Amino acid sequence: MTNRRNVLILAAAVLAGGWAGAGQAAESAAYDQKAFEAAQAAGRPILVQISAPWCPICRAQKPILAALSADPRFKTLAVFTIDFDTQRELVRRFGAQMQSTLIVYRGGTEVARSVGETQPEWIEQLLEKAL
Repeated sequence: MTNRRNVLILAAAVLAGGWAGAGQAAESAAYDQKAFEAAQAAGRPILVQISAPWCPICRAQKPILAALSADPRFKTLAVFTIDFDTQRELVRRFGAQMQSTLIVYRGGTEVARSVGETQPEWIEQLLEKAL
């Protein structure tokens, strides 16, 4: 498992814009029902990230998730983002009570969720549950 120091170094590199990536980063996109269903049908690990631009926790999660998505272990991770303020129907469909919600799936099955988490190693452990 990547230790905390390495995750923080990766996060700092992403923030500085200097991460060249040691492999392909996970694909990230705005939520699309057909793409989500295709990822589920393919048995891919999936992260649904529900966030808001004004949310300080969401802003803290963003560089951590960017650094982790560059990790080769997560190269097949499909990341779908949902805006908490403008996509309320999707927020309800996923059962999210607040922004900064991270939901991971292994194929068609939800395996874990987290709300308000900003510890890099805990977010990493959450993503590992989807693998």
